Amino acid sequence: MEREGVRKIELPKIEDLRGNLSFIEGKHHIPFDIKRVYWIYDVPGGQYRGGHAYRTQAEFIVALSGSFDLLVRDREGKESRYFLNRSYYGIYVPPLTWRQLTDFSTNSLALVLSSGAFDLSDYIYDFEAYQKETL
Repeated sequence: MEREGVRKIELPKIEDLRGNLSFIEGKHHIPFDIKRVYWIYDVPGGQYRGGHAYRTQAEFIVALSGSFDLLVRDREGKESRYFLNRSYYGIYVPPLTWRQLTDFSTNSLALVLSSGAFDLSDYIYDFEAYQKETL
């Protein structure tokens, strides 16, 4: 069975003169049921968020407002950078993928949908430990 990798997913976009609308349905637009939702905002200039991986949880990350970069490193060692600046697409991040969000614009808002509830034991904060765990 092939593992799912990090990938961009386009979301429905309903265009209207009164304003556009996009939406996300778990197990329909993204490959998991949504168990947790959180958002990141008011990030001071030069700061980053993330800098960890999850053992079992997958995430879907969307820029609802403004922009930021998502840096990922998958379990095979492939590194990628995604520039997120539109609310009608996001990046699917599977388990055991190192992630870091950087270069937040003023008033940016990152929405993160997760496949699991908060569980501190699921986090890998040490990059060397992450590398050992993904060998």
